[in-house]
Amino acid sequence: MDCTMNSRRLFLKYLSAAAVAAGARPPVLMWALPQEQVVEVPGEDGMILRSYRFVDLESPVEYFNTWLTPVPHFFVRNHMHEPSELDPADWRLSIGGEVEKPFAWSLAELLKLEPHSVVNTLECAGNGRSLHRPQVPGVQWGQGAVGTARFSGPRLRDVLQHAGVKSTGKHVMFRGLDEVPGKVPPFIRSIPIEKAIDADTLIATHMNGSPLTKHHGFPARALVPGWIGAASCKWITEIKVIEKEFVGNFMSPAYRFPNQAVKTGDAVNPEDTHPVTALNVKSVITGPSNGARLKSGRVAVHGVAWAGEADVAKVEISTDGGALWNSAALGPDQAHYAWRLWTYDWKPRKSGDYTVMSRASDSQGRTQPSTAVWNPSGYLYNAVDQVNIHVA
Repeated sequence: MDCTMNSRRLFLKYLSAAAVAAGARPPVLMWALPQEQVVEVPGEDGMILRSYRFVDLESPVEYFNTWLTPVPHFFVRNHMHEPSELDPADWRLSIGGEVEKPFAWSLAELLKLEPHSVVNTLECAGNGRSLHRPQVPGVQWGQGAVGTARFSGPRLRDVLQHAGVKSTGKHVMFRGLDEVPGKVPPFIRSIPIEKAIDADTLIATHMNGSPLTKHHGFPARALVPGWIGAASCKWITEIKVIEKEFVGNFMSPAYRFPNQAVKTGDAVNPEDTHPVTALNVKSVITGPSNGARLKSGRVAVHGVAWAGEADVAKVEISTDGGALWNSAALGPDQAHYAWRLWTYDWKPRKSGDYTVMSRASDSQGRTQPSTAVWNPSGYLYNAVDQVNIHVA
């Protein structure tokens, strides 16, 4: 059997699986809104609705008990409306700009390229925004705008090499098929060429072994590992090599961080900022939950920790409000850009109220601070996590 027939069968197999992933209707979650409206969210299970207009769904932290987050439990962040109709047979990915050979590929052609897999913890830059004090505007995420999955697809550098990047090409721009309402600027992001040609930066077509679902960018998305989720544009349809960082609303003023520390509540000069890129070191306690009332005996404190482009070196737990810290045990599953599960076996000495805290340290020497760095956009919240519990 020739290669053409093999490629066609692979493509048809992909389309069949994608149809299930993008269009099948599993048990539907019914959302009760304050106005007694009911909203259906197919393909998601038990999620927290943060925005109905553009569909923003947060994962309860209790879901973070596996190394790979099941797709129905993976957070959803949309800046615009999701594409209403998307036929994978008609989809094209164009490559242009500062390249020698501009071209456009079909999905079938893209799937012929050698795939690569990366286990990556994807986190929204605004995860934890609701915990900043004073609070700032934006989607009021708790701690669940994060998840870990195995993303697969061709390397972005292979696509760029096929086009032949000119010496003038210093950044790579992504544009997706988000449906832009009214006069809202389109969601376009760019990354430096050095990150674009990294061996782990992908044009992802699969997530946890299955084709991407619509919520997560079907049929293809960028995957920029270790960086904020906004860098990994969904429903990607255009890649353009450009001479400098893209100028647009979602590069500036959005997704930028002050160069200098600012006083809480102060405004920031947009010219004195830099793009938000790699994630901070961070840990989250996933059990016991805040406010839990426990019986006497051993308590299994557990959670997750991640560090963007760095590796988690250790996680420490305090059961006395931060006076003393003890090391937690890290789980066996690990990958360069992925979170680590951790556990701490604790036996309270007496009944009463306790504050249990967690802090992570990474291979770059960073440790979670007691207080997150405040900024007017509420980005990169990573303060020491804590839960208050009562032991009977």
